[in-house]
Amino acid sequence: MADTTIIDPARQVELKKIIARLHDGEAPNELKKEFASLIKGVSAAEVAAMEQSLIDGGLPVEEVQRLCEVHVQVFQQSLSMGKKPKELPGHPIYTMLEENKQARKKASVLVAAARSWAWGIGTVDPATAALEDLAQIIIHYTRKENQLFPYLEKDNFTGPSRVMWGKHDEIRARFGEARKALKESPRAFLKIAKALASSIRKMIFMEEHILIPESARRLSEKDWAEIRLGEDAIGFAWVKPDSLYDAGLVLATQIKPEIPLRIKEIQPAAQIAQIHETPEPSIQAKDGDLLELATGRIDKDILDLALKTMPVDISVVDENDRVLYYSDAPHRIFPRSPAVIGRSVQNCHPPKSVDIVNKILQAFKNKEKSKARFWIKMGGRFILIEYYALYDAEGTYKGTLEVSQDLTELRALEGQRRLLDWE
Repeated sequence: MADTTIIDPARQVELKKIIARLHDGEAPNELKKEFASLIKGVSAAEVAAMEQSLIDGGLPVEEVQRLCEVHVQVFQQSLSMGKKPKELPGHPIYTMLEENKQARKKASVLVAAARSWAWGIGTVDPATAALEDLAQIIIHYTRKENQLFPYLEKDNFTGPSRVMWGKHDEIRARFGEARKALKESPRAFLKIAKALASSIRKMIFMEEHILIPESARRLSEKDWAEIRLGEDAIGFAWVKPDSLYDAGLVLATQIKPEIPLRIKEIQPAAQIAQIHETPEPSIQAKDGDLLELATGRIDKDILDLALKTMPVDISVVDENDRVLYYSDAPHRIFPRSPAVIGRSVQNCHPPKSVDIVNKILQAFKNKEKSKARFWIKMGGRFILIEYYALYDAEGTYKGTLEVSQDLTELRALEGQRRLLDWE
């Protein structure tokens, strides 16, 4: 959709002065009183532009992340007056809003269950169930990170992926704290449950009054259709998108006529691969053709099946740090969706990990290292994550291979098995 919003540079300067004083420790309520006339009528676009400008101007992302909720507090009344975009059921915006409705209710259920347990009129079981039910909101955040944020980045709007992702991680950490508090005491759990519910409600406000309106303003109908086609790869929290919004039909009317689109015959990931304007691959093959590799020839469909079947997650990044490929397997450890293709790999990681990613890539490019290895415990599973530098025959750096594997069962193996045992 056309962007007709005008951002007044002079007003932006004044808004940033307010934010600078917030960062210096002045009270939000006092600033709201002093700048009441300036703040009145401030829009989501203005707040988003102001924060993006702060980041582009060198203010550390961590500082913006630390105080973004305070920013919203100053402009809350004005932002609350803004209208939420209305879309058909099944449109990504509609789905996000429906998930937020559920999240509000379930956050209240969690606090009520925690309070009942703390007051001795309930048990730990309802509190535990309410916590795990609310934890589905993480799927909502993961879908934002992998589907919505890449499209905003294409419009040079990187603030959400660099700031809001950090807030997501804070909420993820609160869920961990809540699970730990379940084992400590009802009072400890009630305290963290209230903090968790508050964080989620604040995130909902930022989504509905800044992120979603700004996304609706910036992204085209084609963008939204592509986002919808990739959403199923991540999943949904509590709700299932309605079919009233037909992404395939939207794309059929939006894309160039010379690009073939087989709506019913191909999978969502393949649809998006067709319509993205990406560089032509070095090897082209029509259906049934063989790809010439260093040690043989293989049909590309067979190769794709083999990569999906391997018990590992694979991602390939080129020499310019752009994602070229990921194995789209149902058993993936870390979620990916088609929107990641062509995305800067730095934006595929939470802000707190970007420095490590850059250190690895620079070491590979300088040929100081050729491999990096990490292992973590996640949900009771033991996960190995490895990075390998890719060099051609002349030793030129061509990119990086990322391989992740769940080693939980393999680490438990003992002795030996020499005979087939399928029992």
